[in-house]
Amino acid sequence: MKNFIFTNPTKLIFGKDSIARITNFLPKDAIILLTYGGGSIMKNGIYDQVMEQLKGFKVVPFGGIEANPDIVTLKKAIELGRKEKINFILAVGGGSVIDGSKLIAIAIPSTTPAWDIVKTGKFEGAIPFGTVLTVPATGSEMNSGAVISNRETKEKFGFYGTFPLFSVMDPTYAYTLSKHQISCGIADAFMHVCEQYLTYPDQSGVMDRMSEGILLNLIDISKSQDKLAEHDYDTFCEYMLSATIALNGFLSMGTAQDWLAHMIGHEITALTGITHGASLAMVYPSVLRVMRPHKEGKILQYAKRVWGIEGDNTDEIVTKAISKTEEFFRSLGLAANMAEGKVDQSVADEIIRRMEERGHKYGEGRIASVEEVKVILKDSLSQK
Repeated sequence: MKNFIFTNPTKLIFGKDSIARITNFLPKDAIILLTYGGGSIMKNGIYDQVMEQLKGFKVVPFGGIEANPDIVTLKKAIELGRKEKINFILAVGGGSVIDGSKLIAIAIPSTTPAWDIVKTGKFEGAIPFGTVLTVPATGSEMNSGAVISNRETKEKFGFYGTFPLFSVMDPTYAYTLSKHQISCGIADAFMHVCEQYLTYPDQSGVMDRMSEGILLNLIDISKSQDKLAEHDYDTFCEYMLSATIALNGFLSMGTAQDWLAHMIGHEITALTGITHGASLAMVYPSVLRVMRPHKEGKILQYAKRVWGIEGDNTDEIVTKAISKTEEFFRSLGLAANMAEGKVDQSVADEIIRRMEERGHKYGEGRIASVEEVKVILKDSLSQK
């Protein structure tokens, strides 16, 4: 295990009707920019519930933050925030709204252009913000990461920004999500764990067991479609909290991390608009196949502890584990490769061009260059 310093300052306010407690955590003089997405919170009553609790505060609504938040939209929010002298942001939505709000919070007091903040990850301060989570998936409600898109240039970059002061997490707020949205959320959370867990063996028993527990929980949730359809409260509690823990830092203390699949998935989303969780599902099995020589020891552990695969033949066990991962994604109704997802060679060619231009290396220990990415994309496109 490597040395580490761990901090996560976000307060979680979890459970049914938790919104009633929000004023306990707001500054008394708050001038609030209330950010949200496409308007579903207007239809399902969440907007009214939030506004009821914010009586007595000046609230400036800003809607229209799209999935994979676009820099053009966020610049409008930044300008509005400066004009209205906003000193607090409340993000009501899923990962895209929360990610976008992190940039808004940083950019309002900054003189640096917003897109430069995204590309460099450099900033000096931020106004405080909180969240009301409606889409469990990204873990953005309890981390500092944000991913921002530029549709004009078809680019998508992540950076580390600022943590929410608090996040209200009412599992009933996820009841109106579609089956596909839930599937993508489960896949996203599953992949967040895998990117931290499926690296090197024998780094940390604590991190391994915690990661395996979340993976098993997500697999159980994926098999509970009837309970999700019936709005079973406890099942939604498990789903929401699993997605948060999957990327709040609890699973990566003192260990190496991968994120190769995410780097490829971000490019697929930027170029095609495919949902983030779905893009990861169609890339990761190929990542495991191509990077197998480097990951075999950990895939073997994953096979036995997560999928219950037994036997003496390491090669067969590892192959079965990759197949089980594909089956898991397909059980969610997601494509397990780019061919299934109808992503063509032109997209792969552009991903390769961009990665060659950047010259970065990826994965744990920076073991993957653009040459490995080429093989991964070829593998994903050639699956049937």
